[in-house]
Amino acid sequence: MSSEKQNLKAGESHGQCQEKAEEWMQSTKDTANAAMDKTADATQSAKNAAPENKEQAAGFLQQTGEQVKGMAQGAVDTVKSTLGVGDKK
Repeated sequence: MSSEKQNLKAGESHGQCQEKAEEWMQSTKDTANAAMDKTADATQSAKNAAPENKEQAAGFLQQTGEQVKGMAQGAVDTVKSTLGVGDKK
C-alpha cells in the first residue's frame, strides 16, 4: 500500500507541475502578446507623429540656415570693411 501511496503522490505532483508549467506558458504568451500590442501602438504613434516632426525639423533647419547665411554675410562684410574693399555708399 505504501507503494500505491507513493505512486499516487508522484502522479499528483506530476499533474501539479504540469498545471504550473501550463500556467507559466499562458502567462508568457499573454506577456508576449501585450508587448507586441504595445510595440504596434508605439510604431503607429511614431508613424503618426513623423509628418509633424518632419515639418518642425524643416522649419528649424530653414531658420538655422538663414541664421548661418546672415552670419556668413556679416563676416564677409566685416572682412571687406577691414580691408577697405567693397561697395562704398
